[in-house]
Amino acid sequence: MSQLILIRHGQSQWNLENRFTGWVDVPLSPKGIQEAISAGKKLQGIRLDAGYVSHMLRAIQTLYYVLGELTDPRTLIIHHEEARIRDWERHSGKMDTELPIYQSVELAERYYGDLQGLNKDETRKKYGEAQVHLWRRSYDVRPPGGESLKDTCERTIPYYQSFIEPELRKGKTLLVVAHGNSLRSIVKYVENIPDETIPSLEIPTGVPLLYTFKTDGTFIDKRTL
Repeated sequence: MSQLILIRHGQSQWNLENRFTGWVDVPLSPKGIQEAISAGKKLQGIRLDAGYVSHMLRAIQTLYYVLGELTDPRTLIIHHEEARIRDWERHSGKMDTELPIYQSVELAERYYGDLQGLNKDETRKKYGEAQVHLWRRSYDVRPPGGESLKDTCERTIPYYQSFIEPELRKGKTLLVVAHGNSLRSIVKYVENIPDETIPSLEIPTGVPLLYTFKTDGTFIDKRTL
């Protein structure tokens, strides 16, 4: 069997301030740091084969706090997707002493366009509750200048299919630390959730979700740690 662990980053500073964040690269709040540490404690005893993380600070911070709670002696090595970095980060060391982490913009949060930085309550007052709900909780309606959840799925799911799913078929245990909407996209694919119901799925911050698969890729079980 293989295992996939999904963790949404801990509370960010703009989560705390009730602002649309999207691709604005804000850090974790103090509560978010504690959520990440708590998530790491729940993974003690699990040996990871690799990890995947978005390029955004709040996801990277969460990853580091999670791994800091493990007793794994391997050195964390970040592998970047940009060609020059990928070429220049090659080395002749012993790979069996490393824990590879693959960083990708495809795992980043949904891009909220013109809403980024705005307070959510003030935005509801300006545009109306129904309109803001449509932007946030529909599958294929984009906020002004931004991505819909469908758009996010169209970049996140192919990345999962190309880079994560093949490793699961090898019987590996993998960790993905990302964002509410990029993880919602992965969950949609893994659980085959219909378009009309996936927007209502809530993924809490800093809570590990453990998926178990057969090595042929068949989804077996899901549980919250």
